[in-house]
Parts: sequence; C-alpha cells; structure tokens
Amino acid sequence: MAPRPPRPPRRLAVPDGVTVLHADDALLVLDKPAGLLSVPGRGPENADCLSARAQAIHPDALIVHRLDMGTSGLIVMARGAPAQSALSSAFAKRLVHKRYQALVAGRPDPAQADAQGWNEIRLPLIVDWPNRPKSKVCFETGKPSHTRWRLLAHEQRCGIEAARLELEPVTGRSHQLRLHLQAIGHPILGDELYADDVTLDAAPRLLLHACLIELPHPVTGERLRFESPAPF
Repeated sequence: MAPRPPRPPRRLAVPDGVTVLHADDALLVLDKPAGLLSVPGRGPENADCLSARAQAIHPDALIVHRLDMGTSGLIVMARGAPAQSALSSAFAKRLVHKRYQALVAGRPDPAQADAQGWNEIRLPLIVDWPNRPKSKVCFETGKPSHTRWRLLAHEQRCGIEAARLELEPVTGRSHQLRLHLQAIGHPILGDELYADDVTLDAAPRLLLHACLIELPHPVTGERLRFESPAPF
C-alpha cells in the first residue's frame, strides 16, 4: 500500500512581532511561535518569517539554525558575520546543547533507560527525495543520527493516550526528532508529515517545542542558558 501523502501544512494564527529573550551586540535569542517560518519560503505568501521580523529590529541579524514551521521555541541569531561564524562553529563542534519537549502517541517503553532516565534512538536518516520535504530511515545511505529521550508524564489528549517526553538531539538531521519518534512507533501529536490520521488530528499543531538552549557567547565565550516553557 502506498504511503499516505502529506496533508498541506495547517495555517495557524501567528501573533505579530517577535519575542526577544536576549539581545546584545553579537547575539539574539528569540522565541518562535508555532506556524511561523524561520526563514522566508517560496512566494510572497511565505515572506513573513522570524528572521525577517528580527531583521526589522536588528538589520544585522543573521540566521544560524532553524526550527520547522510547526515547531515553537528557542532560536538564536547572530549579529554580524563574525558572530555568525563563531556560532556556526559552536554548532558544528556540538558546543550548543538543546532540549525539546513533545507530546507523542502511546506509551514509550523506558525499560532501557540509564540511571538518569535517558533512552537512546540511533537510526540513520536521509532526505526522502521523491517525497520531499520528508526524510526517512535508511540503513544503506542514511547519515548517523542520535536522539536521547526521557519520559516526563503520561497524558490523555483528544481521547488518545499520550506521553510527554524530554528530547535531546545529539545530532541535528532534518526532521530528526519527528522521524525518530515515528520510527519507534510514537509519532508526535499534530505532525502533518509523519503521524497517522488519528495522531495528526489529536492536536491543532505539531506539539514540539524547543525549550532549552545552552551555548557559548560568540564574543566572550561565556556559557549562556535560556529556557522557554512548552505552551502545551
């Protein structure tokens, strides 16, 4: 049976403006709402995005990393090319530490958790070119991909059993958290690309939020930490 084609992205009501949690001469820390692109998409209808809103306030703001349109939470931007280079290097060297929260379908089994409650997902991922923008698990050509997850609570959402997870992407592949969770049988609620119809319809948006980021300041090297509580 052919896989279900993805539904068109749901258009959410996005508040005006941009939430700035931190701003100095080299670094911006922003809190992106769900439904807002990180960078401009194709066509004038997709021109509104977090980077454009930030640049309206700080014209030297430059993108360093992204969140999917449906994902909410913390993004950092650099102010100027030297800061962008320093932050990009910190990401490449895995000096940036990120955590997310998600609500997923079912009850993930934490039987293999370590002493701190963390479980591992190691499945190689690659872009699924015939079905873009999706990615897929591929043991022949996929790139090594590593996610850690920890169970926080069990919940009920729209009549289905769900679990709240804390997530830590060790690598940073496209759609890594969404696809890894779907691959172990627990897709994120509201995920247009990877959830079955029941799980998709259990939430009005993708229930994935970037809730913590730790990073070295691009000029001083000071270790900084920012948090944003999940809005679901």
